Amino acid sequence: MKTNKNIMKKHNFNAGPSILPREVIEKAAAAVLDFDGLGLSILEISHRSKEFDAVMDDAVALFRELMNIPENYKVIFVGGGASTQFFHIPYNLLETKAGYINTGVWSKKAIKEAKNFGEVAVLASSEDRNFTYIPKNVEIPADLDYLHITTNNTIYGTEYHTDIDSPVNLIADMSSDILSRPVDVTKYAMIYGGAQKNLGPAGATFAIIREDIVGKVSRALPSMVDYRSHMNNNSMYNTPPVFPVYVIRETLKWIKSIGGVEEIYRRNKEKAELLYAEIDRNPLFRGTAEKEDRSLMNICFVMNPEYEALAPEFMEFAKERGMVGIKGHRLVGGFRASCYNALPKESVEALVATMQEFEKLHVK
Repeated sequence: MKTNKNIMKKHNFNAGPSILPREVIEKAAAAVLDFDGLGLSILEISHRSKEFDAVMDDAVALFRELMNIPENYKVIFVGGGASTQFFHIPYNLLETKAGYINTGVWSKKAIKEAKNFGEVAVLASSEDRNFTYIPKNVEIPADLDYLHITTNNTIYGTEYHTDIDSPVNLIADMSSDILSRPVDVTKYAMIYGGAQKNLGPAGATFAIIREDIVGKVSRALPSMVDYRSHMNNNSMYNTPPVFPVYVIRETLKWIKSIGGVEEIYRRNKEKAELLYAEIDRNPLFRGTAEKEDRSLMNICFVMNPEYEALAPEFMEFAKERGMVGIKGHRLVGGFRASCYNALPKESVEALVATMQEFEKLHVK
């Protein structure tokens, strides 16, 4: 694919939809014109065709391989985004009481939806310090139908770095850190998320569901909401998001080709360490999350108080040097560099160089 060499290189730190591997974008662009030599676009093939059956089967198999997903779990791809799962989960799984840990906006949205279906116990919250840390040593009652956590908090830049032990079914929204680090799937009853951070374009939602947790609630379930409809029909109970699933497959192939999740994790730690080190060193900036809970995916920082007036100038300065998407979420302000799997180390190095250049202009 030809590019205009006169266009400044962009460094894509968008929080989502976010950066994809260049080779995946090129394959997707080619498939839009002609998929698999069929003379048809991937946008117009039948989801019932043997060609798309192969795409879906490959995507599921690669997901299983890369995450070491046991046989008693099903992998599904559906539409609606993670926000739809906020009510699908309690609809399918909440009979009497569910536990939630509140670590930010997305946790709060999930809690709100769950309250429509039963009792919700908020077992811990980091709202007292504006969600800048992950609650520790949470007591988990044994009478819960499930415990829900959000493993990475895109707005506030905090992340669970280990898989917690839970005496009840553990459900995790991993929208923004899926496949970014090794995960022990057996510690979870369900893992789900939107694909648009580390897996593919917006439009697909993944769910990894242990088979024994479904079909237990007493309420009647509409077919489209019932997880069994999708689990028993290879994600084709209705028309799946065909193009996003194709891009997910290509992204999973890319992850495998570079060494799998262990290699991705190594790269992600390297990128995060590089940027956090500059934030901590540079007198202009400071990080906003507690150091032990800092996200590898969403690195949030602000100007130090004495330099706050320089924030708009730095934003423009960074944009002029090709930085895209570093404005912090409107709820917290400041800056956010989202360093998802496909972001190259060179982009982080470019941001660090920009911060150092700005420092030379303003710190004497």
